[in-house]
Amino acid sequence: MSPRLANVSGKETIRRLERLGFAAVRQKGGHVVMRRHSQGCVVPNHKEIKVGTLIGIKT
Repeated sequence: MSPRLANVSGKETIRRLERLGFAAVRQKGGHVVMRRHSQGCVVPNHKEIKVGTLIGIKT
């Protein structure tokens, strides 16, 4: 049995990525592009991010 991921908002996800060294580069609509060195990811800035989307955000 795998551990369940908690419901997390886009704002909280962005905050956690910033703690890992990512910085918001730009935003278009409801999506924020985060970058750390050569790594990057797009975070939907929604009230709740689905589990599959959280798994797809690689750090």
